[in-house]
Amino acid sequence: MDVQLSITVVSVLLLLFTSTAKAQSGVFDVVAKYGAKADEKTDLSQPLLDAWKEACASTTPSKIVIPKGTYLLSKATLEGPCKGPIELQVQGTVKAPADPSAFKDPNWVVFNKLEQFTMSGGGVFDGQGAAAWGKNDCSKNKYCAALPINLRFNFVSNAMIQDITTKDSKQFNVNVLGCKNITFQHFTVSAPENSLNTDGIHIGRSDGVNVIDTDIKTGDDCVSIGDGSKNVVVQGVTCGPGHGISIGSLGKFQGEEPVSGIKVSKCTISNTMNGVRIKSWPASYPGSASDMHFEDITMNNVGNPILIDQEYCPWNQCDLKIPSRIKLSNISFKNIRGTSSTQQAVKLICSSGLPCEGVELADIDLTYKGPEGPAISYCSNVSPKLTGKQNPSACSAPAGTSIPLAHK
Repeated sequence: MDVQLSITVVSVLLLLFTSTAKAQSGVFDVVAKYGAKADEKTDLSQPLLDAWKEACASTTPSKIVIPKGTYLLSKATLEGPCKGPIELQVQGTVKAPADPSAFKDPNWVVFNKLEQFTMSGGGVFDGQGAAAWGKNDCSKNKYCAALPINLRFNFVSNAMIQDITTKDSKQFNVNVLGCKNITFQHFTVSAPENSLNTDGIHIGRSDGVNVIDTDIKTGDDCVSIGDGSKNVVVQGVTCGPGHGISIGSLGKFQGEEPVSGIKVSKCTISNTMNGVRIKSWPASYPGSASDMHFEDITMNNVGNPILIDQEYCPWNQCDLKIPSRIKLSNISFKNIRGTSSTQQAVKLICSSGLPCEGVELADIDLTYKGPEGPAISYCSNVSPKLTGKQNPSACSAPAGTSIPLAHK
């Protein structure tokens, strides 16, 4: 699916949800009809679940409204399939319990097995994650596995999420799993730079995910694309602080599905640890990722602006002597410009066992001002096709200049 087709799908979804709104026969207000209270003390869970149950049973399009105000929500799993299209209009702020021990599993708000779903309203999901981040050391303990993700979308099809904010999640802000044709537009992710493992939007095993005109500030990847993802469009995203926009990491687990058809374009990345990157583990299980394209990207003070890292090894808990078995092919970096905060502005580290194929660098203009000298470009196990401007000169740095990465 190319960008034009993907944008057409978004337009069709907007028309669908506009016509759905006009046809709505039921509006379910959690305050007026179900007794919810915006007092930050009374749990919103039961009123919301009661409203959902009634709306989900409706054979005509329905809308659930969370009015303006601030609500406490312990947790909620909003299950489908529903009998008709359903909209959740969040106008207020919904807060999670601040204490991480209130959660026994990594779930706070979950949308499960839905078709023709939309969420809008300008509201906020506040995970109150500050108390959790100091304990979220995945390299030393498994505590982070139980920390909740603000918003989970599991097996959701033909959905539009727009004008919604997720902030301060205890773990990932959004997790998309097994979804088809789901769009995030005018969406906002807000978390401080020191919030650990708080990926903005993580996508896995999904087909047709669009992240458009979205602002992401977080402590980890702004957008992370995992195995089994295909036909993903990331367009018009502002990212930073954070770790950049990433495909992977790939190859850690057996049975991972191929990644294909990823387009990242017209994005601005500022003050991040990395820019656009593809990462796989050494000594990995076999797999593949192909047809990945990064175009029209502005970098502002970004570390490792262009990065392929097939020696991704966080916490140094892997064997770098065994090459990655993830095959990377058909990759392009085009019209990527701006400033690098590290001397190695372009770093393409491919697998010695499966060298990258079909890599293109076109119109690259990245500058670095530091005591080491101007920006450099380093390549390993790859011979990219070069077109247009190349600043720094492509693959010009000798092997001895390679600088170890932070691997975060």
